[in-house]
This record gives sequence, structure tokens and C-alpha cells, in this order.
Amino acid sequence: MHQLVIIGGGFAGLWAALTAAREANNHAADVRITVVARDKYLTVRPRLYEVFTDAMRAPLNPVLTPLGIQLKVGVATTLDTKAKSVEVRGEEGNVTLPYDRLVLAAGSEQRPLEIPGAAEFSLNIDTFGGARSFDRHLREVLRSPAQPGRSTFVIVGAGFTGIELATEMRNRIRLHSDADTARAARVILVERENVVGPDLGTNPRPHIEAALRDANVETYLGARLAKIERDAVTLASGERIATATVVVTAGLKAHPIAGQLRVELDRQGRVMVDPMLRVNGVPTAFAAGDIAHAHTDDDHVALMSCQHAIPMGKFAGYNAAHDLLGLPLRAYSQPNYVTCLDLGESGALFTQGWDRKPEQFGLEVKSLKRMVNTQWIYPPTGNRDAILTAADLDAPWPPAV
Repeated sequence: MHQLVIIGGGFAGLWAALTAAREANNHAADVRITVVARDKYLTVRPRLYEVFTDAMRAPLNPVLTPLGIQLKVGVATTLDTKAKSVEVRGEEGNVTLPYDRLVLAAGSEQRPLEIPGAAEFSLNIDTFGGARSFDRHLREVLRSPAQPGRSTFVIVGAGFTGIELATEMRNRIRLHSDADTARAARVILVERENVVGPDLGTNPRPHIEAALRDANVETYLGARLAKIERDAVTLASGERIATATVVVTAGLKAHPIAGQLRVELDRQGRVMVDPMLRVNGVPTAFAAGDIAHAHTDDDHVALMSCQHAIPMGKFAGYNAAHDLLGLPLRAYSQPNYVTCLDLGESGALFTQGWDRKPEQFGLEVKSLKRMVNTQWIYPPTGNRDAILTAADLDAPWPPAV
């Protein structure tokens, strides 16, 4: 029996497992596939800026079990590429999983904000637990007695997530209080660069700036925080802003387990892979998703997004299974790139291409964004045959295309 271990139960890890199982099934091969995940759920991370709901995560077992894939709940603590084993710490203690092939899909995590008070007094929406904690905090603050800063909400980082949260904040506030409180609230977006959406380029910026104005979001550009306290933030300029709520959305880095491979990493801590998504220098390991530095085409590198993680996961699972079985591998390629940015009451923005040329803007795009977030990126449902069909490497994604 061949052993395939996949570290990570996110988008890349899930789809790697499903596609590997499909290939094993197609070739009547005896491959034991084990997914190591921190819990029994896939967190739908792109939704965590929205009004919180338990539907922001989906159980893994209903999609894994029909294909005979084992789920090991725990944390991978040690990789030994020479012995080809993974040590996992879970509820049952430490367990060592041997493998013949490994797919590293452990994802990314938010980079800590290295300023005084950040760890103690800031919140995040990077994880399901973080999003739930933020929602609870929001409810408690809005129901607390009036005090300076109670109705001021500071969001750190004007990237994709920060923009989406900022333009959604008044809706979040209204649901926990009332329309008057939401209108009167002060929403502040702090960005260390001199523009909003610095990584999104110039083309979509006019639409983003207009949406922020319409949402009455104050932007502090070229600004850095110097300190976070329980009741205020202090900027590097010396300005002090009273607030009870600071949400950090800036900066992702690859999961630190990537460092255990002892291979070259990029600036975000991602492992370098070849066109087949095999880790450079480790012939028995593949990588996909946020932890992999992979080229989508000759000129671009995949981003830390489910748009890239899902196809990368499928290619990694396909190639890992084929490598085990002595079958041909296929090079990962994903030349087409789009963005769909939620802009709150202004609707959403759809762009095409790596230069993010705006194609559609406004409320009509909102339905597309809702379709992406609530349907297309969720795991496949149905019986075994339906799941195997979805796991076809050549199946279109998004699935409605």
C-alpha cells in the first residue's frame, strides 16, 4: 500500500486529497490518503470579513469519507524528509505518520504586528476563531455604556481584507445596534503605504477610493501605529485616537512548518516548487496553496488566495498520486486571473487580468461576489461519484463556468 500524507485541511489540502483519491480510483491503486488538519472543518477564509455565521466553515468528513480519505485532527509538529515521516500532536497524543509522498498545504497565518500592545489589545479576522472573537467583541462594545472611543473602529491594513472589512463595518455595527449608531460610528483605515490597496495596483483604485468615501471611512495613509492600548491607538506621528476596537488585517506569511524542509524560502516564507509543484530539493514532497511559491505562468507567481489554492491543490494531489504510481505528471498552469472585491453598500468590483482592469462595478457585481463566497468555493457535495467528478483535474473552476 502506498502512503500519501497531506498536511493542511484548507482549500489546497482538501482538493489535493480529493484529486489524489480520484487518480487512485481511476487506476485501481491501493493508496492510503491521510489529511492532517487542525480541526474537522474547512474555514472559508475569504468570507471572514462578513457578518459572522457558523456557515463560514464546512465539515471535512462528509467530503473526505466517501472517498476513503482519513482525517487526522491535530497539528503537524515535525517533518523528517529523510525518514519520510510526519509527527502529529492531537487529542490522542503524538502520532508518527509514515509517507511515501507528502503534500505540504499548511497554508498561511497573519504576521504579528510588532508594536507594543498589539498582542494584548488587537483583534483579527484571519481565522474562524478570530472572526468569532471579533464578532463577540463588536457586540459587547456596542452594548456597553458610552465611553470615549466606544464607537471608533480602527482597521489596520488597506489591502484586500482591510478594504472589504472597512466597507462592511457599518452593516456589522447596525446589526449589533441600530441604524443611528452605525451612521454615527467612526471607521478608520490605517495603511503604512501612501495609497489604499497598494498591492492591487492603480486600475481599481478610483473605484475603491469612491467606495471608501461613500462608506464614510477615514483613511490614514502613509501612517504607522506606534502603540495599541486597551482604549486607544497612538500613531507614529504622535496622534492618539481613542478606540476600543483595533482589527489587524495586514501581512500574511507561510505556515512556519515550511522551514522544516530546510529548502529555499521566499520573502513570505513559502517553499520554492518546480512546475509540477514538487518542492525543490525534496523529491518526495509537493506543496500547494499559500505555502508554495509557484508560477502560474511565465511572468506571475500565485497569490495567497483560494483562487490559486484550489487549482494548485488539485495539481499537487494529481502529481503526488501519479508520482507514486509511476504515471506522467502535469505542470501547473493558471494564466487567467480575476478579482472580485466586495465594497459594501457600493456593491463590488470585478477586474480581469493581472493589471486588474475593471470590467464591472456596482451593485450588479455583488451577486457574483455572493455566489463566489457562498457557493463556488465550498467543498463539493453529493455522493461519491459527484465528489470524484468535481475532483477531475480538468473540471472547470469556478464550477458554474
